[in-house]
Order: sequence, then structure tokens, then C-alpha cells
Amino acid sequence: MEDILIPIILFLVIGIVLVTHYYLRSKEKQLIIEKGLDAESIKQLYSNRKTVSSSYNLMKIGIISVAFGLGLGLGMAAEESGKAEFWVPLCIFVFTGVGFITANLIGKKLDDKNADKD
Repeated sequence: MEDILIPIILFLVIGIVLVTHYYLRSKEKQLIIEKGLDAESIKQLYSNRKTVSSSYNLMKIGIISVAFGLGLGLGMAAEESGKAEFWVPLCIFVFTGVGFITANLIGKKLDDKNADKD
């Protein structure tokens, strides 16, 4: 019985997230129209939003994935060499955290370098 509920709940949650996303986008557009903004200012608003996010997202995801993989591999190797079972989760969390910090620092350096060029 529980095996049937898991896929049903999964698809329900995915559907709810998608419907909520589209509903909130629609509400946002309605509020912009009610404010009386013209088409040019709306385009400028959305173009500014995209440039604010970092352009190095794939690099950051790659650094975090490599750190996660290193943590998983080293944790499994440490667990097999010793008797303790806590090495895998410990290494995963530590290396993933280090990966997040490294990705953030490298992304900030590259953003600052690009800001200096402009």
C-alpha cells in the first residue's frame, strides 16, 4: 500500500509546485499591468532581474558537485578502512560545505573582476 502512495505524493507535490509557480507569475504580471507600466519599462525590469543573478551558476554547481563526489568517495574509503560508520555522512557534509564556500568565493572574485572591466 505504501509503495503506491509514494509516486502519487511525488506527482502531487510536483504539480502543486508548478501550479503555484505559474499562478504567482500571473499575479506578478497582473500587478505590473495595474501599476500602469509600459512595455519598455517591463522589459527593462525583467532584463535587470536576469543580470543580477550570477552568470557563473554552472561553474558553482560543478564545484559543489565535485566536492560532494570527493566527500562521498573519501567517506566510503575511510569507512572501509575503519570500523566507524559515520565517515560517509561526515565527509559528504564537510566537503559539500567547503564546495559551497569555494564556489561562493570564486564567483564573487569573478563578479568583481567583471565589474571592474565594465
